[in-house]
Amino acid sequence: MLTRYRQPVSLSLISTDLPLRYVVQTAATLEQKDRESFHLLISEPSRKTLHPSTSPSLLWFEISPYRVIMTRQAENQVCYRHFWERGVYGTSRYWLGNGFFQGSENMLQLRNFTKQLTLVSHPLPQQLRIEYELWSQVQLGRYVLRLEIHY
Repeated sequence: MLTRYRQPVSLSLISTDLPLRYVVQTAATLEQKDRESFHLLISEPSRKTLHPSTSPSLLWFEISPYRVIMTRQAENQVCYRHFWERGVYGTSRYWLGNGFFQGSENMLQLRNFTKQLTLVSHPLPQQLRIEYELWSQVQLGRYVLRLEIHY
């Protein structure tokens, strides 16, 4: 299948009811898995932090018109995996520190409800927009994730 390297991407995550905004512009690798599903690998640019030895993190998207899975992998940082599917309660899992995918003692699991999942692709994905709510016992905010792939 098709693989495209160094595609410019813009990724933003905003909260519609909390003071949270994350925006990154970088390059990504897009791999077509079948006619409607794709993998997108983004290496987050390094940020100035209190810990200069922090290694870069990877964002891995599994994208289809029906479901999106996003995983963040990073050493000694918060890692997470979100499952989004329109009209469905999915899971959002967070691993703290070195506990990435190793047992549940360092994991926090929340629920998310996907209000809208829109993928624009002709035939490759160009825009992805996900509107979702994050839940524990109460709602923890409403969020909009937007991904643009530039060709």
